[in-house]
Formats: sequence, C-alpha cells, structure tokens
Amino acid sequence: MMADENTQTDAPVVDGGAPVDAAGEGQRRGRGGRGGGGEGRGRGGRRDERRPAQEEDDGTIEKLVHINRVSKTVKGGKRFGFAALVVVGDGQGRVGFGHGKAREVPEAINKATAAAKKSMIRVPLKDGRTLHHDGRGHFGAGNVTVRSAPAGTGIIAGGPMRAVFESLGVADVVTKSVGTSNPYNMIRATFAALSDQTSPKSVAQRRGKKIADLLGRGGSKSAEADAEAIAE
Repeated sequence: MMADENTQTDAPVVDGGAPVDAAGEGQRRGRGGRGGGGEGRGRGGRRDERRPAQEEDDGTIEKLVHINRVSKTVKGGKRFGFAALVVVGDGQGRVGFGHGKAREVPEAINKATAAAKKSMIRVPLKDGRTLHHDGRGHFGAGNVTVRSAPAGTGIIAGGPMRAVFESLGVADVVTKSVGTSNPYNMIRATFAALSDQTSPKSVAQRRGKKIADLLGRGGSKSAEADAEAIAE
C-alpha cells in the first residue's frame, strides 16, 4: 500500500486532480509545439517559395511586381486566394502587364503572365536605350512623368515602374510618380505615358515629310545621318 501511494504521489497531477504520465505529457506537448509552429512556418514557407525572382525565359523577361492575398465571402465562410501582378517584355521595345487570381500562387502567376503576353504594346525607343520624348500618364489617383535621358543615366525609377522599363529594354530614363503608391494604378499610369510615345519616323510618315525636315536642320549632313539612324 505504501509503495502504491508513493507511486501515485510521484506522478504529476493536472488541475482536475487526475495523475498524468510524464512521458505522455511530454509527447502531447511535443505534438502541440510541432503542430502549432509547423503550421505557421508552413504557411510562410509556401508563400516565400512560390514567389519567383526575376526570370528570363526564351528571350522574354518576366517580373513579378506584386502579389496579394485576397478573399471571397461565400455562404460557408471565406474562400482565400492570391492575386498576382506581372510585367512581361522582350527587352527590345515590347512590354505588357497582366493580372491573375487563383487559389495558389504559382497558378495566379501563370494566369497573370499569360494575360501580360496578350496585352503587349510596342514602344519606340531612341537608339534602343531611351525614350524619344517626355510624357505623362494618369490613371486613378496615380500621376507619373517619364523623361528621356542621356547615355549613362540609368533607370531612375522605383517599384513597379522600374520593372516596366527593365522589361521594355530602356537603359536610360528619369521618372517621377506623384499620388498613389498602389502598384496597379502606377503600372496603368506608366503604360498610359508609354502609349503616347511617338518616333520621328512615324510622325514623318503621317505628315508626308522627311525625317531630316522634322529635326529642323534642313539638309545638313548631320540631319541626314540622324535621319538614316532613326529610319533603321
């Protein structure tokens, strides 16, 4: 009897007063700790692994600009998913953006990439490195200004705008964004500014004149050389 009492006394006692085996309690705590910590790490780990870096595939530059977790309220509760914003370009004057939603991040990125490839536009570039002239774009509460720059300036832009010009193939540009910092509105405002870009070649064809006449240098040799370079 004394041995039994000692055995019961040595066992840990919970609030309810019933003895609990120490090994069983340790296993239960271990399972609880692994389950709680594992779930949190699993969610964060999956999201980080599915967020790809800037990639180049078959000459196409794909850049993930923004990814957001979204939810849809249904009869049974909330249904969570992900929304991705992707910019795609060829690095030679063509660029587009797309938006995609899905239950998983990779599928959302694939949808956004496919939409971006369908909506690509052609932007004329000066010497293949910068814009021909300054421009402004507006969408919603976003206002952006893009300016051509001399060689060696680099891409002075931040956030979503930098992804657009890197995918476009622009090496020298100066930009300024005023207003909203929403990446969707900034991207749309940037594309509005790029859509208004024109080249001397297109203007000369529309007016029925020569490119040298538009440059304002008459028939000088420098004007002719510039005209030939632009025509190429």
